[in-house]
Amino acid sequence: MSTVAMEAASVGAHLRPIGVIRSALKGRGEAPRQGSEGAPDAWVEVHPWAAEALKGIVAGDEIILITWLHEARRDVLQVHPRSDTSNPLTGVFATRSPDRPNPLGLHPVFVRAIEGDRLRVGPLEAIDGTPVVDIKPVLK
Repeated sequence: MSTVAMEAASVGAHLRPIGVIRSALKGRGEAPRQGSEGAPDAWVEVHPWAAEALKGIVAGDEIILITWLHEARRDVLQVHPRSDTSNPLTGVFATRSPDRPNPLGLHPVFVRAIEGDRLRVGPLEAIDGTPVVDIKPVLK
């Protein structure tokens, strides 16, 4: 286990996913860097125990999905922004890189449809199987 992972484990933080992303994007290489860069719609499948928390969300709402970027590297502290080596190394906290000590993804999306415990949302750059840890409304 890396030093970063050991330090994170020592804090005792625990996230319980409330659902999972179902998307046509199957791997990181297929996903655009941001939703606004051509990402498709996708489904959020909410686990049955959390489904009651969807009450009040309607089609047309803008929400923020908070995800756990499960394929991200957690030992990375500096990157070349947008993977362009002509950009100087920059600390991950100053970038939108998915590779970071706690790889939380923030995805502003629109709710396109609701079918039971599933939300069709978009545009969403998260890949299939990405755990969803929370949903927040966009306040206007």
